[in-house]
Amino acid sequence: MLDVLRKIVQEVNAAPDLDAVLDLIVRRIQRATRTQVCSVYLLDEEQHFCLMATQGLNPAAIGRVRLPPGKGIVGMVADRAEPINLEDATVHPSYRFLKDTGEEKFHAFLGVPIIHQRAVLGVLVVQQQERRRFDESEEAFLVTLSAQLAGVIAHAEATGSIIRSAQNSQKGRDKRFQGVSGASGVAVGHAVVMAPRADLRAVPDKVARDIAQELQQFDQALASVRRDIKVVGRSLSRHLRSEEQALFDVYLRILDDNALAGEIHQRIELGSWAQGALRDVIQEHVRMFSAMEDPYLRERASDIRDLGRRILAYLQESHPVELEFHDNTILIAEELSPAMLGEVPTEKLSGLVSVYGSGNSHAAILARSMGIPTVMGVVDLPYTKMDGRELILDGYSGCLYVNPSEELSEAYREILRGEEEEAVELATLRDLPAETLDGYRMPLWVNTGLVADVVRSLERGAEGIGLYRTEIPFMIRDFFPSEQEQTQTYRRQLEAFHPRPVTMRTLDIGGDKALPYFPINEENPFLGWRGIRVTLDHPEIFLLQVRAMLRAAEGLNNLRIMLPMVTSVHEVDAACLMIDQAIDELRDDGYVIERPQIGVMVEVPAAVYQVRRFARRVDFISVGSNDLTQYLLAVDRNNPRVANLYAPYHPSVLRALDYIAREAHKEDGIQVSICGEIAAEPAGALLLMAMGYDVLSMNATNLPRIKSVIRKVTLEQARELHRQVRHMDDADKIQQMLYDTLAQWGLAQLSRPDMPDPRQGQS
Repeated sequence: MLDVLRKIVQEVNAAPDLDAVLDLIVRRIQRATRTQVCSVYLLDEEQHFCLMATQGLNPAAIGRVRLPPGKGIVGMVADRAEPINLEDATVHPSYRFLKDTGEEKFHAFLGVPIIHQRAVLGVLVVQQQERRRFDESEEAFLVTLSAQLAGVIAHAEATGSIIRSAQNSQKGRDKRFQGVSGASGVAVGHAVVMAPRADLRAVPDKVARDIAQELQQFDQALASVRRDIKVVGRSLSRHLRSEEQALFDVYLRILDDNALAGEIHQRIELGSWAQGALRDVIQEHVRMFSAMEDPYLRERASDIRDLGRRILAYLQESHPVELEFHDNTILIAEELSPAMLGEVPTEKLSGLVSVYGSGNSHAAILARSMGIPTVMGVVDLPYTKMDGRELILDGYSGCLYVNPSEELSEAYREILRGEEEEAVELATLRDLPAETLDGYRMPLWVNTGLVADVVRSLERGAEGIGLYRTEIPFMIRDFFPSEQEQTQTYRRQLEAFHPRPVTMRTLDIGGDKALPYFPINEENPFLGWRGIRVTLDHPEIFLLQVRAMLRAAEGLNNLRIMLPMVTSVHEVDAACLMIDQAIDELRDDGYVIERPQIGVMVEVPAAVYQVRRFARRVDFISVGSNDLTQYLLAVDRNNPRVANLYAPYHPSVLRALDYIAREAHKEDGIQVSICGEIAAEPAGALLLMAMGYDVLSMNATNLPRIKSVIRKVTLEQARELHRQVRHMDDADKIQQMLYDTLAQWGLAQLSRPDMPDPRQGQS
C-alpha cells in the first residue's frame, strides 16, 4: 500500500489544476481499493458539499449534486470530522437519497473527512454494492491518503479560483488567504512575484509582450543546452561504453522540435512567455513519465526535469526579467529574504507576502523595522498565479485578499487614511519623553540594522539603539567584509546616535540567518551552530569584528557590545577575554580605546536560570524575547503550521520575563533591557514596564505608538494589569483581557484598528 500511496500522491502533486487533481484521486483510489465507487465532495462557497468528482456514480451528477451542511452521511462525516464506515448506508437514519447519482444500488459506505489546517474541506467516499464493512486496513489507507491529499486539494482549489477569476475578469470575489501577521499595517496594491532562479515551480504566469522575441530567446537557450550536452558527451566518450554514450543522444532527441521544443513553441505562439511555456510543458511530461509502470521510463521524468532547469537557467541568464514595480507594489515571494527587500524601490513598496516563514522570522523583523505591512506563512497561496493581481494585505490579522470588491477596498482605504492621520498625530510626540501620568520615565530605544533605520529612528525620537544587528551588512555581501569596511559601517551608526548609546550585537548567524558564502547546513539549525557558538569557534571573525567596533567608537565612546545566544558563563568569559585582547592590540597600535560596556542576550532557557551569574560578569542584560519564546514553547518561529502556538503572552513566557528582571536587579548597577517584539506591542510594553525593565527596545515604526500609550497611563495602572495577568493561566484569555483593558482606557486604536470582518471573504 505504501508504494500505491506514494504513486498517487506523486501524480496528484504534478496535476495542473483542481479538476485534474480530483479526477486522478477518484480513479486511482477506486483502482487501488478495488471498490466500485470513489467520489469526492468539496465544500463550496455557499458551504454546501458538492460532488466534484466520481468514478462509479453517474458523471452527469458532478457539479449538480449538493448537500447542505449536516445533511446526509457525507454531512455527518464532515460534522464529526472522523471516518464513518457502514455495512449498509441505505438503512442509516442520516441516509439521504441523491437523485441522478445512481448510488441507491451501492450499500457499503466508507467516508473520511478531508481536513487541512483544522478546516474540513470535503469528504472522500468509497462505496460497494455488496453489504459489508470495510476492514481496518482499507479505512487506514483512506485516512492516510486523505491527510496526504488535503494540502494538495487546498492549493489546487485556491489556484483554480484565482485562474477562474482572472479568466472571467471577476471583481468582488474577496478571495481570502490566511497567513500570520509579520508586520502590522494595511496595504492596497498590485502583486509583483519575485521568483528564485532556475526553479521551474516558481516561474510565475506572464503574458508574452513580443511573441517573436520570446521564441527567439527560447531557441537560443535550447541551442545552448544542446551544445552543452554535445560537449559533455564528447569529453566523456573515451570513458563510456557505447550504450552509455547513447544516453546523450536520448537527451538530444528529447529536445527535438517534434517533442518538447515543438510543444513549447506552440504555447508561446498562443501568448505565454517562454519561461511559463517551458514550465507547463516540462511539468506535463514529468507527470506523464512519473505515472508509467515501467521503471526505466519512469526514471525519464528526472531527465526531463533536469533539461527543463538547464533551459530555464539560460533563459534567465541571457535575458533576465526586469521586474516592473507599481506605485503600490505588494511583493510576493516563496520565501522572503533581506536581500529581496533591497531590490524594490522603497517609495513603491507597500507590502510584503511570504508563502513560508512566520511573523518572527528574520525577514518579518526587518519588515517591521522598515514599517512595511507584511503577511507571512500563506502556505496555500498559489503565488505563481498572482503576478499583477489586485490585492489587499491586512498585516493586523494576517489576511490577504485577492480580487477584492470595491466595498472591501474602500473599507481598507479608510483604514489607511486613519493610519496616516494617526502617524501625523504621533509625530508630535517626537521630542517628548515616554513618561507616565504619575511621572515614571521609560527609556525607549530602537532595533536597527539597515542604513535607513538611522534616520527613521531619530525622526521618531529614539533615545538609543538597544540592538544593532551587525549580521545584516554581512548578509548583503558575497564575502566577509574587511575590518576597514566594518569600521566605516559601524562609525556611521555611532556618529548618527552620538552621544546616545548604541548596542552592537556581535555576529549572530545560523538559524534563519544564513550567509551565502559561509553556509551552515544542519538538520535542526535553531538548536545548532549559531550566535556566539560560531564566533567563538572562529576567533579570527570575532576579533576582527570587535576591533572594527572599537575603532569605530574611538572618540565617541557610546558603544555597547552584546553577546548573542549565550548558554554558559564559560562562553561569556571566553568572549570577554577576546574583547580585552582586541582592546590591548588596538592600544598597542596607538588607538585611544575605552573599554565599552559588555552585555549578554538572554534567549534560551539555560540563560534564564543563570541571569544573576551573568550579571556579576557583565554590565547589562538584554532579553531577546523572540527566541526565548520560541525555545520556551518549543515552537519553530519560522514554521507557519505552528505559528498559532507562538504566544508571547503565554504564562510561562511572562513568568520567565518577570523572573529575569527580578534576578538581574539583585546585582547593583545592572541595567535590564528587552529587544524582542513584545516590547513593540502596547500591552506588552506596559507589562514589561511593570516588571521593572529599565529599557524597552523596538522597531522604529512602533516607537511613537508605545510612547503614546505610556504617556496615557500611570505606573500603578500598569502594575495592576501585571498583577491580574500573573493569576491567569491561558494565553488567549490573557491577550483578550489585555485588549479589553486597553479599550476601557480608551487605547484600543493604538493597539489595533477596527478591521473589516475577515469572514466576508471566501476562505
